[in-house]
Amino acid sequence: MSETVQPVSITPAPRLRRGLRVLGALLITLSAITPASSVFIIAPGVMKQAGSGAIWSFLAAAVVGVFMAFVYAELASAFPLTGGEYAIVGRTLGRLPGFMIMGLILVTQVIIIAVIALGVGIYLSAVFHDLNGPVVAAITVVVAAVFGVLDVRLNAWVTGIFLAIEIVALVVVSFLGFVNVERPLFAEPVAGSPPAAVTFGVIGAATAIAIFAYNGYGSAVVLGEETTDAPKRIARTILWALVITVIAEMVPVIAVLLGSPSLDGLFGAENLMEYFITSRGSSGLNTAISLAIALAIINAVLAILLLTARLFFSTGRDGAWPRPANRALSAIHPRFRTPWIATLVVGVLSAGACFIDLDTLLVVTGSSLIVVYAALCLASIVGRRNGSTAHGAYRMRWYPLPPLLAIAGMGYVTWQTAKDTVIGRPSLFVTLGILVLAGLYYAVRRGEWALRGPESESESED
Repeated sequence: MSETVQPVSITPAPRLRRGLRVLGALLITLSAITPASSVFIIAPGVMKQAGSGAIWSFLAAAVVGVFMAFVYAELASAFPLTGGEYAIVGRTLGRLPGFMIMGLILVTQVIIIAVIALGVGIYLSAVFHDLNGPVVAAITVVVAAVFGVLDVRLNAWVTGIFLAIEIVALVVVSFLGFVNVERPLFAEPVAGSPPAAVTFGVIGAATAIAIFAYNGYGSAVVLGEETTDAPKRIARTILWALVITVIAEMVPVIAVLLGSPSLDGLFGAENLMEYFITSRGSSGLNTAISLAIALAIINAVLAILLLTARLFFSTGRDGAWPRPANRALSAIHPRFRTPWIATLVVGVLSAGACFIDLDTLLVVTGSSLIVVYAALCLASIVGRRNGSTAHGAYRMRWYPLPPLLAIAGMGYVTWQTAKDTVIGRPSLFVTLGILVLAGLYYAVRRGEWALRGPESESESED
């Protein structure tokens, strides 16, 4: 039985500026998802495993994405708060589960920024050789943090410009494939070098990776307190973000698999995308696209840092830390109305994480999404039963199928993850450890921690 959230008498909460509309929130959300990075970094792993069956893996992952998008949209419509997932879970499943999810998200988000930033040096090395990857990543994070202090509407347009560049790169890749189609779309799936028939089980296992390639559409909820008419617009943003992400990732993946001159050469290449682009284009084109991907990664660092800073801001407002830390994290910049100290704190923490071994970072972050997705699915079911989400402006279609089927999907992903003894299984144990530590810290902070929101909407807005 979930713990009841007790009302707490507090002083007026710090308030962010509402200025984003659907387009602005969508640009930041899509930049955090960074479809180009998924196509160039995650998709090759799916193709290595499932071969041409990766098409089916991405389609199956899209189905899971639809279910989760419905769940996210309904919950975000009811609770469009900067606390995002933990604020939702805390208000539906209880304070302790909410606090545990908060701890898990804070750790993993800081590390995810570092993991993504480490990719900047890899793609810039196509032009600038002998770069120090961790140093380049740390500098990228620090610069992004300084820029993230500025007005969120400005950041939305900056991320939008960078997003346009990465979409152009994906369009070029898709064009190269579809004008050089070598095989039918529904040919028997094959994998490996030399290619051999691939089983349904292998395609299903690769689906677990493809699910992560689409992840991020739900992060729009974190922008809820800066979006006008948030209950309706955040739900719409989440659904549009999923649709655009699926198209932006599926189309180039299909193009590469259909248009590659040789599946043997593709699957046997050390860098699948480089093989495809150089064989269908040129080395110069590969260099240009590599620079575009580097920009996409930088854009993702900025977008995810913006979202993570707002999570830290929310934890300070909710009293998760000692009072001096709470005051600092919940501070609002007097001009830009952004959580400026929280933004800089996230920048410093993530920059430091850039110097940790990449495999260690992957172990820490690898399984957090499973727990968060499962918790949100339960939250949508419990919220319907206890009425805590009844005030939301959006209700998901086909309820209760989306949360139930998504939970089944997460169970399958957990099983596949546990079979990986190198990263997957250790990641599950680390995730469990973080949840336990967060639960223990809750026992210390439960008297001070309260789920808070912005000031009354009836007050005049800037």
